[in-house]
Amino acid sequence: MSLAAYCTQSELFSTAALSGTLFAQDDRYRLFAKLIYPAVVATRPDLEKCYCLEDGRPAIEPVLLLGVSILQELDGMPDRQAIEMLRYHAGWNFALNRQIGDGLFHPTTLVNFRNRLQEHERSAVGFAAILKALEKAGLISRQTRQRLDSTQMFGRVARMSRLDCVRETLRLALLELEPAVGPEARPPAWTALWERYVESQVDYRASTETLARKMVEAGADAWQLLEWLRTPTQGELNSKPQARLLARVLEEQFEVLPGSAAPLARDKEPVNAAMVPHPAEPPSPAPSTEPPGDAQPATPSAARQPELAAPTSSAEVHPRDKDQVPTTCVRNPHDPEATYSVKGQGHQKREHVGYKVQVAETVCEATLAAAEPTRNFIVGMLTHPAYEHDEVGALKMEQEQARMGLDKPLVQYVDSAYISASKLVEAQAQGRELIGPALPGPQKDGRFTAAQFQINVEERHAVCPAGKVNTQCSRLVEASTGNISYRFEFSTQCHDCPLAAQCLGKAQRHRSLVVGEHHSALQARRQEQQTAAFRQRMKHRNAIEGTQSELVRAHGLRRARYRGLAKVSLQNYFIGAACNAKRWIRREAWNLHQSARRHNSATAATGAD
Repeated sequence: MSLAAYCTQSELFSTAALSGTLFAQDDRYRLFAKLIYPAVVATRPDLEKCYCLEDGRPAIEPVLLLGVSILQELDGMPDRQAIEMLRYHAGWNFALNRQIGDGLFHPTTLVNFRNRLQEHERSAVGFAAILKALEKAGLISRQTRQRLDSTQMFGRVARMSRLDCVRETLRLALLELEPAVGPEARPPAWTALWERYVESQVDYRASTETLARKMVEAGADAWQLLEWLRTPTQGELNSKPQARLLARVLEEQFEVLPGSAAPLARDKEPVNAAMVPHPAEPPSPAPSTEPPGDAQPATPSAARQPELAAPTSSAEVHPRDKDQVPTTCVRNPHDPEATYSVKGQGHQKREHVGYKVQVAETVCEATLAAAEPTRNFIVGMLTHPAYEHDEVGALKMEQEQARMGLDKPLVQYVDSAYISASKLVEAQAQGRELIGPALPGPQKDGRFTAAQFQINVEERHAVCPAGKVNTQCSRLVEASTGNISYRFEFSTQCHDCPLAAQCLGKAQRHRSLVVGEHHSALQARRQEQQTAAFRQRMKHRNAIEGTQSELVRAHGLRRARYRGLAKVSLQNYFIGAACNAKRWIRREAWNLHQSARRHNSATAATGAD
């Protein structure tokens, strides 16, 4: 699409020209036009990179589309209602430098605009623009105090069992191949696979054994369909998205061993139970095409399914045990990037399939006046896979903020998920403060933990709860990772110790401790977090819970509206931009009220004199 020049000047009788009678000085739409719209216009050079400036039919102005996208997130409007607001709502038109009656566009234009932002890696353009405007207004700085925390985000998919996932992936692969492969080029088993995975569903009232057999059957069918796709005659079919996804699911959910495989289905012949391998047994060699006379169908519908034919190569396909399936595995083929995560234990255990969102917010330690809006703004909205640890999310957040022109925070308030010995040492070396509680050391059978020992790693010195000093210290280096640890041993000093029952195991003759290279920093933090001063400082972190609640309740952060990490990231950037715009507007309105109050007080005082 071609893109024409953009003019921000209003018409003589536009909504903007009549705004003095329509909108008060503290009206939210007037303040949007005053504060947010100039920041949106400033993104025009960046938005131009998503368009062709000369060729194609004229495009809808991207500045308008970006402004509409932020406004609809601010007011909670879907695409169709946003266009209706442009048709009838004077406030929306004033905020976007339009007048009622200007030309409109189809709601799908907003969808195409979001796709353009995603394709050209401009998802954060609106969020970054408002951050720059806030920095210019003096409300945030390049290096600030921040608090950081993560929250879960449910993907726009249903949770599936392993069998569901494999069968649905097979169905999607068949639907993808069906228009690309003519009837004469399809494998002999095509009709059988189509009936089994496209036209049929599993009866979940069946026994566990039957469902397990279905899992083995699906794995064998997936493997042999992929084997057919890999043949030279199929060209680039195996590079299609759903075919690649099927190969990934097969690798994650099954173990393929050399041997005889469960054969593919052949058209118009019945399947016998003896021909389908049992999950507890190796699959039997491919049988002849004539079924045994005494074999019975495995299910009432099995007799209507074609028989299995011998594969082109042989292998045994076994489902992996649950603990062998990787954390990064596909949970639903409709959104492979939505992964599984669990948080908490017992009745506080929370599971979800989706994403994780890191939210960074500035911290103003000054006490607010009565009814004063917050001075804090969101300076980071990072979306990443749900299985990744918060420390990984914190590192990605640093990289994102660096791309937006922000420095590492001088003081960062976090919870225990972000605290480790290496992170404490790293922050100290950079002259920053990382404020958060450290998790206690592992405890076994009620015995003394490392927290009860006074350990000085630098001097190779440790004192046990009984006041005895270690006799030996060894430096250990892990070959695979290069991590360094130290083992402290107390030897014969433990033999006559009165606290041996609280310190030693049943078969243990003396106590030994293995701690990390930076254990001293961790030990200092565990001691510091017991003080009242530390607990007082940690109150600054608690407000991030309220911010997350605001994002969830007012802007729908908890649930993804789209599928795929890139689209969900785009959604969350717009949520962060809308939240900052709302806070900025409220703060400006409060400042106007305060100015008016001071002016009225001064006028009253002058009149009294």
